[in-house]
Amino acid sequence: MMRRFFGGLMLVVGLVLANATGGLPGGADTALAQEAEPEFIFKKRTVFRLLSPDAYIRVHAIDDPLVEGVACHLAVPEVGGWKGWAGLAEERSEISIACRQIGPIRIKGKFEQGEDFYRERRSFLFKKMQVVRGCDKRRNVLVYLVYSDKIIEGSPKNSISTVPIMPWGDQPAPKCADFVEE
Repeated sequence: MMRRFFGGLMLVVGLVLANATGGLPGGADTALAQEAEPEFIFKKRTVFRLLSPDAYIRVHAIDDPLVEGVACHLAVPEVGGWKGWAGLAEERSEISIACRQIGPIRIKGKFEQGEDFYRERRSFLFKKMQVVRGCDKRRNVLVYLVYSDKIIEGSPKNSISTVPIMPWGDQPAPKCADFVEE
C-alpha cells in the first residue's frame, strides 16, 4: 500500500517538475524554442479593478527564428487581480496570432511539421502557450498555430495564421516542402 502511494506521489512530482521546466524529457522542445523571444508592443486594459491590478490584453511581436522574413503578432490576455499579480492565477486560453511575410523569406534549416518555436507557462503548474510552425507543401504556405495546452484537459483554445511564400523583389520564393523533415 505504501509503495503504491509513494509511486503515485513520485509520478505527480515528476509531472509537476517536467511541466515547470518546460516539458517532458525527449519532448518537442528544441534549441530554437528557447531562441524566440516575444517583443512587447502595447497593452489594452480589459477590466478595471479599483483595489488590485487590472486585466489586460498584451500584444507582442515574435520573429520565427528558423524562417527569416516572417513576423507574428500575438494577442495574449493577462488576468490581473492579486492572484495574477502574484503569478498564481491560471491565465486565460484565448490567444490569437497573425503572421505575415515582412521581407524575402529565407528558411535557415529543416523543421518538423508542428514543431514548437516558442512556449510560455500560463499557470503556476499545468498550462502553457505554444506557437508551432508547419508547411502546406501543395500550396507553399507556412502555417502557424498558437494554442494553450493543459496536461489534463488538452488544448481546446487555438488560433491559426498562414503565410503564403511569395517572391520578394528579384528574389525567388523558396519551397517550404524542401525544408520539411519526413
